[in-house]
Amino acid sequence: MTFEARNLSWLALFVIGLTVSAGCMGPILRQQSPGLALEEAASDTTLIGDIAHPYGMGYIKLEAVGLITGLAGTGEDPPPSPQRAAIMSEMNRREVDNPNQVLASSDTALVLVRGFLRPGTQAGDRFDIEVRAPSRSSTTSLRGGRLLETRLTELAVLGSQIRKGHLMAVSHGAVLVDPTANVKDDPALARKGRVLSGGVVTKSRNLGLILDHQRQSVRNSQKISKAINQRFHSYIEGRKRGIATPKTDEFVELELHPRYQDNVGRFMRVVRNIAVDQSPSERQARLQILESQLFDPVTSATAALRLEALAGEEAIDVLKQGLVAEDPEVRFYSAEALAYLDITEAVAPLTQAAREEPAFRVHALAALSAMDDGSAFDELRSLLAVKSAETRYGAFRSMWAMSPGDPMIRGENMEGMFRYHRLQVAGPPMIHVTTSHRPEVVLFGTEHQFKLPLVLDAGPHILVNGLSGAEIKVSRFGETTQQRAVSTDVDAVIRAVVELGGTYPDVVQMLQQAKETGALASRFRVNALPEGGRELLNRDPEATAEVTTAAYELATPRPELFGKK
Repeated sequence: MTFEARNLSWLALFVIGLTVSAGCMGPILRQQSPGLALEEAASDTTLIGDIAHPYGMGYIKLEAVGLITGLAGTGEDPPPSPQRAAIMSEMNRREVDNPNQVLASSDTALVLVRGFLRPGTQAGDRFDIEVRAPSRSSTTSLRGGRLLETRLTELAVLGSQIRKGHLMAVSHGAVLVDPTANVKDDPALARKGRVLSGGVVTKSRNLGLILDHQRQSVRNSQKISKAINQRFHSYIEGRKRGIATPKTDEFVELELHPRYQDNVGRFMRVVRNIAVDQSPSERQARLQILESQLFDPVTSATAALRLEALAGEEAIDVLKQGLVAEDPEVRFYSAEALAYLDITEAVAPLTQAAREEPAFRVHALAALSAMDDGSAFDELRSLLAVKSAETRYGAFRSMWAMSPGDPMIRGENMEGMFRYHRLQVAGPPMIHVTTSHRPEVVLFGTEHQFKLPLVLDAGPHILVNGLSGAEIKVSRFGETTQQRAVSTDVDAVIRAVVELGGTYPDVVQMLQQAKETGALASRFRVNALPEGGRELLNRDPEATAEVTTAAYELATPRPELFGKK
């Protein structure tokens, strides 16, 4: 499976937020196991994390000044400023005719553009772009606008001047303004928006390990690389190759293993829990220690992750034993680790966790999507009909991550503006849209009707009118008026809006307005994604408290995957 396929599925798949989240989060605070320190002391195993720390795991902020066009008279002619000078320079570089005249139009607006590159990003990946009018701008709304191509770089203040770094991405696309934003009631909200997947990475980000100062040597760098390559490898043109390359005495470069493309944080934690230069007898002793720790709920999350790093038949056998443990955390962490080892026995307990346990749902869906197992895809399909909106949509995104070309979920490309999916599934009718990551409309069930009478806006130029008769008229106003008459079927209206030039933000605005006014009977959800940090259900209240620092460090689904920006 390609990185692009996985990235398109999950990056909101479920954070849509700029905090690194996790792959195996312990939602319960427990007391430290009294035997843990002794068990650790009994092992002389040196882990990679003991002598090296991660490189490239932070987010990189990219910025630029951009120009939005297509506004309905809500823009401005920007006053003299460094930002205006920057956009003028860019327009001259592109040989735009009469740049001052373009800027003077009230249908254009100068905006500040910002985006964040997550760890492990590769050239060609897409990410969200944020746009906003400058604080002193007289622009009143960005609704209906389109960001022209903008070059994004890192910015830094050196001395008293702003310096640009290397070109890292380019961006363009339709701007999605919060459909509820009102110029009069909330002017600030109307002056900012997002271009979903509007950024395209032009320069890949490196991952790696930096050896601690006292451990830096060519020998240690090579030993770390050898240990990692014994655990992880990839295939280039059919040839097996390790993912770690010792570059210097202090730096080891890493390629992201395909199974962890959507969970970079977990990948790095697994790497750091690989043993350095471990003998067979030391491996066996460590297996025994990890087995005892796995069945202790206090240490099960850490033990499962270390067994995942250890891999091999013996580690898998121990994790399989954890699937039948009495404690739900032991069962879950065992299944999660087995999923990243692509073991079929993980599918059933992870599906049950996604269906029944909100505290585990986000991580269960992420683990299932990482598998190359047909039974995982089938079980995810069964979740499309459940009552929970976040479970249904989360399962859909997991299926997309696994197999975006599957006929059931591949959907349609609507004029290159968004993906449109009509799922023939049971369960209550539901329509889902996103305001982050991938622009898409998903219809759960195919029977969705608008209620008459209605009048809806689909952007600044399209009106949806169902005040008379039994049909709906979709009209686009401009130099000439275009009109389509369709039934009350939601699918027919969406297609008419797109046919008349409507964008994804226009469709989202129409659907949100319809739900708020009672014209849409179907359930309507925005960004219904599972969240981390929840408490376990059916747990002894005395054992429930906040997450410990150690447990939190083990946890993180990618921001694109779970959460909100």
